[in-house]
Amino acid sequence: MTVKNLTELLDEFRGWMADAEKSEPNDPTAMALATADADGQPSVRMVLLKQADEQGFVFYTNFESQKGTELLENPKAALCFHWKTLRRSIRIQGIVEKVSDAEADAYFDSRARDSRIGAWASQQSRPMEGRFTLEAAVAKYAAKYAVGRVPRPDYWSGFRVVPERIEFWRDRPFRLHERRRYEKSSDGWTESVLFP
Repeated sequence: MTVKNLTELLDEFRGWMADAEKSEPNDPTAMALATADADGQPSVRMVLLKQADEQGFVFYTNFESQKGTELLENPKAALCFHWKTLRRSIRIQGIVEKVSDAEADAYFDSRARDSRIGAWASQQSRPMEGRFTLEAAVAKYAAKYAVGRVPRPDYWSGFRVVPERIEFWRDRPFRLHERRRYEKSSDGWTESVLFP
């Protein structure tokens, strides 16, 4: 059993991500995000990782979406990266916190203008009468913000998953896979090698 620090684990994560960026045909930063509502009902969907550092793993969303409301009610989450071409995956579990307004503003301003308009137009996760409803909302906000900066909506921001457990999984022949789990402790990060 070895103890590592988070910097070493992030270095390994970044190495695997760099390999994925070379080999995956689409969205190497895609990760499954699992949440649960206040009653414990789970749900999962794909989101894109936007930042990974010693503070945690960051993604952005509408706080009024299903994932947003669930994370505000129950600030715990699990992430899973699966890179099919590499036959590797990484699982992360942790507590969730909101990013700062400054971080959210900086990321929002870096997005394509049409994506910023879309953040205003989409009532994410709520029922929609038809595609025309969305297109009309896009036209409305495109006209409203035709000139100048498109500001970030108050309900649009980011979450950071602060890791408490990280598992690296690598495919091996005959389903004798390699699994290394790291759990946060008072001493740092404790490694366990798991049966496949």
